[in-house]
Amino acid sequence: MGNILSISGLSKSFRGLQAVNNVSFNVREGGITGMIGSNGAGKTTVFNMISGVLVPTAGTITYRDQDITGKPSYCYTDMGIARTFQIMKPLRHMSVLDNVISGALYGRKHYKSAKEAKEYAEEILQFTGLYERRNWLPGEMGTPFKKRLEVARALATDPDLLLLDEVMAGLNPTETDEAIELFRAINARGTTILLIEHIMHAVATLCEEVVVMHHGEKVAEGTPEQVMNDPYVIEIYLGKGDDD
Repeated sequence: MGNILSISGLSKSFRGLQAVNNVSFNVREGGITGMIGSNGAGKTTVFNMISGVLVPTAGTITYRDQDITGKPSYCYTDMGIARTFQIMKPLRHMSVLDNVISGALYGRKHYKSAKEAKEYAEEILQFTGLYERRNWLPGEMGTPFKKRLEVARALATDPDLLLLDEVMAGLNPTETDEAIELFRAINARGTTILLIEHIMHAVATLCEEVVVMHHGEKVAEGTPEQVMNDPYVIEIYLGKGDDD
């Protein structure tokens, strides 16, 4: 398969501060690509540009051979792109099931009835391991399940490309392994994944390609093994962690 997403010369400055500078990489359709880097490396800024939250200062974002640079984020669902956010934003006064139904109703399947949307949302909850908590309020669940809900809401829009922003942060090793299995299953169903992650075990286990960011620039790219054996990457990220 070819590339579902191509990033070329992407840059973003805020009032003269260069947050992202000339970043280019591709995301292969059907694969899992990771993005790593210390805090402040520019990863989330890149994600925000890819998902239409921010307009790039320079560069192009190409999705399925279509230039989508600067398109507003409300166009993304119909294009088949969904993302999660680092800071979880569930609809707090609605049940877990209703949170996912809202994703289904505004997703690409364009359900005509609430009943159809509910049935689809229940499928998503079964798949993500949340079905038994479908009548809970998000606030009644711990962090691992809130993070799953964030993923379930994104999945309910029926994406071809799923952008995951540090969805494993704060999980213990067992919860991380369970999350890895979920993302593998999502990918096996045909959804391409681009993820930002700090947990190197997860990156090494899941990703075929890894992009390394440092001070707003891409400094390395390759397989997890290539990246983890890169002396510069070891120095800036995996080593003493001076930038964290």
